[in-house]
Formats: sequence, structure tokens, C-alpha cells
Amino acid sequence: MRIVLVLEYDGSNYCGWQSQSESCAIQDAVEKALSAIAKEDIRIVTAGRTDAGVHAFYQVVHFDTLTSRPLSAWVRGVNAFLPEDISILWAGEVPDDFHARYSAVERRYLYFLLNQSARPGVHHNKVGWFHVPLELETMQAAGKLLVGEHDFSSFRAAECQAKSPVRTITHLNIVRQGNLVVFDLRANSFLHHMVRNIIGCLVYIGKGKYSADWIDELLQHKNRTFAAPTFSAAGLYLAGVRYDPSWLIPEFSDFPIISNGVLR
Repeated sequence: MRIVLVLEYDGSNYCGWQSQSESCAIQDAVEKALSAIAKEDIRIVTAGRTDAGVHAFYQVVHFDTLTSRPLSAWVRGVNAFLPEDISILWAGEVPDDFHARYSAVERRYLYFLLNQSARPGVHHNKVGWFHVPLELETMQAAGKLLVGEHDFSSFRAAECQAKSPVRTITHLNIVRQGNLVVFDLRANSFLHHMVRNIIGCLVYIGKGKYSADWIDELLQHKNRTFAAPTFSAAGLYLAGVRYDPSWLIPEFSDFPIISNGVLR
């Protein structure tokens, strides 16, 4: 049978999602806990790999097993074997043609940026930080230029293994709540470091280094060397993976940890 899980995690103490020989990855911890419940070796497939230090409010994985367990065992039982910074939120059984990665039609990321002179203390590793005041309206204007189908070569990591740099951003919204700037990005999929590279460029624009139409220049260059440095992983959260409703997988909004894109 094929089981799908929705989980959340704090990525601060891990070397990223993908399994490593040092067993320092989130995937390593989840597979170990699942194997303990299933009493067999479990390997999982994820909707999207996150980098070291990146968090998730809503990540999706699937795995195949010969072991029959109540769905509650794949939630509370597995959580009993997981570190406290990783938690299974939901489990369901799906047909064998479901695939956590290839069946997904949209991914959503949130980036929380603390914009104040002093670095964060309580929220260390949970938010990005920039000390110079940022102009919200200019960043919003720049963000609109990224919406749609584009060649995002200027925003992909050098080691990105995607066959094509073309992606479609369906939503890019930026709001300010006090000293917190929240970036909400949704796309069919994202390239390696694409979100963090976009944030870095928008911050350059927000601090006045470039005008909003610099984004158009970067899209035309199709060259990573022209863009801003990759921004900190600390404030980045995978916040949703959307599937066709026929799969009966709950939406991100069914887990109300945030309201209107802002941490409660």
C-alpha cells in the first residue's frame, strides 16, 4: 500500500532534507522513525527537498509498505520516534499512481524577514534579518515583474540540476506587519535556491540599490552572476504543496498555524 504524510519541521539542526551518509538530514530521521513503526526498511519520496536551515509548515512525502497499520500509527506512533523538531501532521492511504513530487501542481514558500537595526534574538534561525529600512512599495512593484512564466536562470543555483530554468510563478505577495516583512511565493515548482535568490534581489531593490525594473534586466540576462547573493535560509518555510482535489489530501489552510501569511 502507498501512504502519504503531511509533516512540519524546524530545519535549524539539520543538513537539509536529502539523506546524507552522516545521517544528519530530515529524511534520515523520518525514515528511521517510519521503519521503527513498520518493522521494515522504509524509503520516502518528498514533494520537494529543502536546504540546510530551511523549515517547513507543510511538507508532503509518500512511501510504500507491506505493513498494515491504522492511520493514527503513522501520525502519533511515528511522532513518538521523531525528534521534537519534526512532526507528522496527517496520514492517508492513496492509490499507487500518486506521487508526492510529480502529482503536485503548485508549491508555496513563505519568507519571514525581520527588518530592524538589531539582529534577532528570540527568533534566531526562524527569520531572516536585514538592518537597513526597506521600501515595501518598490519591492512589491519588482515582485509583480516576476509573476508569470519566465526563464529564471538568473535566480538558480550554479549546482541546480533541473533540466529547464523555465518556471511559472502564479503568486508573489509582499506585506509588512510591524518590523516583519512577509514574502509569499507560489509556483508550479522552484529551482534550487530560486526563492532565496529572489529575496536577495528584492532586498537590494528595497534598500534602494536598484530600481524595480532591475528585475526585468535580470530576467533578460539569464545569468546568475548579475543577481544579488543568495539570502539567508533562516526565514524560509515550505508552506504548502497543492494537489488535484481528487487525491483528498488536506490543504495547507487545514493546519492553521498562520493567519493571512503571518505567524500567529
